[in-house]
Amino acid sequence: MISASKWIAGALVVAFTTFAHADDISADSRRDDDSFLLLRDAVRQDDASKVDFYAARLTSYSIPSYVDYYRLKSRLKDVTAPEIRDFFQRYQGQAIVDRLRNDWLLELGRKRDWATFDEQYPLFVLNDDTQVKCYALISRALKGQKVADEARALLTAPSVYGQPCADLIATLYQNGQFTTDDLYAQLRLSGEHNATGQARRIVALLDGPEKKAVQAVDLPTLAVAKGIGAGKVEHQIYIVAIGRLAKTSTKLAVLALNKASPKMTPQEQQQGWAAIALQSSYTLAPETTDYWKRANGAPLSIDQIQWKTRIALRNGDWRQVENNIRAMPASLRSEQTWVYWLARALMARDGVTSQPTGEALQLFRSISDQSNYYGQLALEESGKLITIPAAGAPITPAEIAPIAANPNFQRALKFFNMRLRFEGTREWNWGLRGLSEREHLAAAEYARQNNILDRMVNTSERTRIQVDYTQRFPSPHNDVMHPATQTLGLDKAWVYGLIRQESRFIMDAQSHVGASGLMQVMPSTGRWVAKKIGLTDFAQEMLSDVRYNIMLGTNYLNMVLGNMDGNEVLATAAYNAGPGRLRTWRATLTKPMDSTVFIESIPYVETRTYVKNVMSNSTYYAALFEGRPQSLKARLGTVAPKGYTEAEEQETSFVPR
Repeated sequence: MISASKWIAGALVVAFTTFAHADDISADSRRDDDSFLLLRDAVRQDDASKVDFYAARLTSYSIPSYVDYYRLKSRLKDVTAPEIRDFFQRYQGQAIVDRLRNDWLLELGRKRDWATFDEQYPLFVLNDDTQVKCYALISRALKGQKVADEARALLTAPSVYGQPCADLIATLYQNGQFTTDDLYAQLRLSGEHNATGQARRIVALLDGPEKKAVQAVDLPTLAVAKGIGAGKVEHQIYIVAIGRLAKTSTKLAVLALNKASPKMTPQEQQQGWAAIALQSSYTLAPETTDYWKRANGAPLSIDQIQWKTRIALRNGDWRQVENNIRAMPASLRSEQTWVYWLARALMARDGVTSQPTGEALQLFRSISDQSNYYGQLALEESGKLITIPAAGAPITPAEIAPIAANPNFQRALKFFNMRLRFEGTREWNWGLRGLSEREHLAAAEYARQNNILDRMVNTSERTRIQVDYTQRFPSPHNDVMHPATQTLGLDKAWVYGLIRQESRFIMDAQSHVGASGLMQVMPSTGRWVAKKIGLTDFAQEMLSDVRYNIMLGTNYLNMVLGNMDGNEVLATAAYNAGPGRLRTWRATLTKPMDSTVFIESIPYVETRTYVKNVMSNSTYYAALFEGRPQSLKARLGTVAPKGYTEAEEQETSFVPR
């Protein structure tokens, strides 16, 4: 029999050996991860020698498909088709195969290998690359297919065109599917999007002065000073310059257009006014309505028709709102934003102030099942309040087991642990393909177990029938949040709604401008708030600590709320865009305005979307916390000019409903 002391000693030796071995494995794993990160960087830097060096150190890496992908990507211009096909075969079904297929399709298009391109394009699962889509349309056009309408619908954002979409425009123009009017529209669009290279390429196709096109976009004051020039191409270049000048000085742009008008056709004048009106819309200036009237009859871009409609909303001109929405392209008109506003316009046209009927009711019902801002508003217009659907049976360990065993989710967790959120999210979303709603809820629960709350939220949001709103609207760190909000008198539902939009509960979230943590507090803001509340030992690293981040974030939010007279809509917008910008936008008000109209006409698309989502989130959180139906419309209320009194409110009519 072995003595107790010898048994313990032996056990300690075994345990020490086991732990030492585990430490060795952990150290090896960390070294491999570091090499992988360096490999990834080497590919981004197009350093082939470093790619080979680091890849050679990863022969036994836990995710070999990515190592092989980076090897191929680093020499994609020279790689052979058999090598690519071998990769596809070895890693069939993985997300990285679709990523490499995306890269290869771009290379095949560049080489004009249409036979291989046409073979591979139907296999591209995500098909989310605009430039690949442009190559696909070129291939079809070269075979004699009519693709002009599809191309017009696709070509709306010159900043993402690249050479493939420029080639598509040239191909369609040369084979007669695009007219000069199509090219003129693309030229004006290039001006809207500050796309100098695209403007130059369009003018080259038209045999026009490329130098003037560049000046129109980059140096509009100089371009306008030189005058309008002769011929249609130079007139279109001048319209671009007018629009670019209006971005910095609407007054100078108006003077220039008036001066040039005698030399312009009526339609060119309308296009010039549309270019000015768009830029004026971003400032919410009172003259904007007149500019849009002068632009009447001009063909409008996607941004122009939407802003013409938003200005009509602010004016309470519901007939114009209806006409504008009906004039939108079908794809735009069917978006929930404009479905909702068309229904509102029809109600106002018919003098309906309560229950909608006819087409308006049909439109509201068509989007009222969507669990978002417009779905909530449409639901209320249909006569119902916002409630939390009953959850189904709890997810069991047996349902989570196959999710945990899924290689896609395993790779995702690996990448999340390495702080490679792009790769982790791609692998996670790839793993969701083909899952049932119940399996989506199981995947969301698996994400919760691994503290990847953004994936829990996004995964759970994909279900329509089986739902779990505790997954969609989590409230972590309540032990910190509750006392913080209670002390400041803040609505906890609103604060959670804001965090859900700001960081999706990613603890180490970092924005491109340096905002940090759950509440995305800027270092300068954190330092300023710390001084205000007497926190003398502030350090930037505190923003990554949950307690400090919530303390500083809620105090700043409370300060912003006070500055905005206690209005959550205005404070939400100010938290995102800055109080200064909100003061400017608020100063355009002459009387109280329906908050839905104010939100819809926020000039920054990021802030506009942000406010909608935060207020929608807050309404669901309130329903969860309070256990009773909620009204988003009541939460939104109205916004008023600074210093507006109740007495003035009684004398002033609100924006028509």
